[in-house]
Amino acid sequence: MSSSIISRYASKDSFLEDLEIRDVIAAACTDKDYHKKRVLMIVPDGTRTCPLGPVFKGVFEEIGAVAAAFDVMIALGTHQPMTEESICDRLEITVEERRTTYRDVRLLNHEWDNPTALRHIGTITSEEIERLTNGLFSMDVPVTINRHIHDYDQIIIAGPVFPHEVVGFSGGNKYLFPGVSGPEVLNFFHWLGALVTNPMIIGNKYTPVRAVLEFRERSIQRIAYSLSGPSFRHRPVLRSRNVR
Repeated sequence: MSSSIISRYASKDSFLEDLEIRDVIAAACTDKDYHKKRVLMIVPDGTRTCPLGPVFKGVFEEIGAVAAAFDVMIALGTHQPMTEESICDRLEITVEERRTTYRDVRLLNHEWDNPTALRHIGTITSEEIERLTNGLFSMDVPVTINRHIHDYDQIIIAGPVFPHEVVGFSGGNKYLFPGVSGPEVLNFFHWLGALVTNPMIIGNKYTPVRAVLEFRERSIQRIAYSLSGPSFRHRPVLRSRNVR
C-alpha cells in the first residue's frame, strides 16, 4: 500500500460534522483492504482529549463486518488500567451498545509492568543510541512491546496531537513507543527527555526522543494507520504507510 495522506479541514469557527469525519475514514479504510484481516485499533486513555467516538464508530462501521477481528487496545503507557465502563465512555458507546453492536470487540488495557504480556523485539545498541541522542546517552536499550500486537494483521492508531513534554508532540508512533511498550523504553524516554530539558522539547517537532521513537517503530512488521490531528473535529488526518 503506497504512502498517502487524506485530510479534511473545517471552515473557520466551525467543526467537522460526524459525516465529514466518516468521509475521511471511508476514503482510507475500504472494506476490501480489511477482508478477513485481524485489525487492532490503538487509542489513548482518558488523559488525552479528543472526540474519539465518531472515529471508533466510523471505522467499525466501515470494516467491522468484513474483518476477522476488530479490537481496541488502550495505550496506557504507565497509566492506570481503565475499567470496561470507562473504556466505553472513552469510545462514546453505551453499556447496551457494548453488549450488542460491539459485543465482539475485545477491549484491552496495555500491561507495561507484566512481563508475560510483553514480547522482546530487539535491542537498540549503545552505538545507535549515541547517534540518535547526539551523544547524550550511550547504552543498550532492550525493546519490548505488548505481545498482542503480533496477533493482528493491521494496526490503526487513533489519537490527538498535542505538544508533549517528553517527545515534543504526542500522537502517531508514540502510541506504540512508549504507549504499548515495556518499561525499558518507557524509562529511557523519560530520562532522555529530562536530560534534554522541557524547554528544548515541548512543542518541537524533531527531538532526540522522537528520533529514538521513529527508529524503533520500524521494527513493527504491520501496516499502520495513524488517524490524528490537533482535533478530529477540526482536522482529521489519516496517514497510511507500510511500516518496516
